Amino acid sequence: MREYSSATPPSPEPLSSRYSGPAWGLLGILAFSFTVPLTKITLADDGFTALFVAAGRAVVAGLLAGGALALTGQQRPRGRQWIRLGIVAAGVVAGFPLLTSFALTEASAGHSAVVIALLPAATAVLAVLRGHERPPRAFWLTAAAGAVAATVFAAFRGGSFGGPHWSDLLLLGAVVAAACGYAEGGLLARELGAWQTISWALVLSAPVMVVLTGISVAQQPPTGSPAQWAAFAYLGVVSMYLGFLPWYRGLAIGPMTQVSQVQLAQPAFTLCWAALVLNEELSWATAVGAAAVIGCAASAVRTRLRRPPVSAVPRSEHRPNDPRTESTEPSQTAHTPIR
Repeated sequence: MREYSSATPPSPEPLSSRYSGPAWGLLGILAFSFTVPLTKITLADDGFTALFVAAGRAVVAGLLAGGALALTGQQRPRGRQWIRLGIVAAGVVAGFPLLTSFALTEASAGHSAVVIALLPAATAVLAVLRGHERPPRAFWLTAAAGAVAATVFAAFRGGSFGGPHWSDLLLLGAVVAAACGYAEGGLLARELGAWQTISWALVLSAPVMVVLTGISVAQQPPTGSPAQWAAFAYLGVVSMYLGFLPWYRGLAIGPMTQVSQVQLAQPAFTLCWAALVLNEELSWATAVGAAAVIGCAASAVRTRLRRPPVSAVPRSEHRPNDPRTESTEPSQTAHTPIR
């Protein structure tokens, strides 16, 4: 009798395997959640310009990435992988840092969290388009509830939107850029590896980032305080590099639609860190709002994903080093029958 015949249903997926992707994703989100308040610190009192913060942190991360690639002797990407790395670099190395840095010169941390709370939904949509995933209706309901909860929570905590402002457009552009970089990077991580993907993207964008950093220094030399330099170091080392290692690993393990919903907890974390770092007042509403947002994220992660037929998945994704098939979902290989 065949293992997957109608008389012998496959065994349920182990819980540890099912939640390994979201667990890695949560670790990355914890690292990213400090980005907004620390960026506000670097921009305070004109210690650094927005261009220096955005481009300079990419240069710092690029040096680390280049060193790691050289020391480990990683094989270079090939063919279309360079184009896809360009999408990752444009989204998460250049687009999101530049747009958010300029937006934060005017917008508050709480206001920015309102708009950035739309990122999980945007990432899930692109994961469906690029990753051929088919979330059930329950997923979309919990994802929508999470986006609404995150927006209401951040708006209530950080103040209302008020009138339209150019910073809102910058933040919306940052959401789109990051979602593209996350979805494409998650797919590439299945082929190149998680840290290799962000490393090659940083190296690819390094020449442009070095030029932009030089321009910013020539226009206004950085005069930040020790605290501002420490915040800048975190942005370069963690927000721009180390945080992507668990994040892209989580997206690679997938499913990306579900792992992306872990981001719903980021506004809650960000506002808590802002209270600690920027001395903003915490209230009972913060705890209630954070619980609601994290609850929606947990519900989205728990929904079961409908797997597409094998014929619907591009051949490029059936790779022996796919972390989803090797370590977390051994039953979802090319031998899986079409149901």
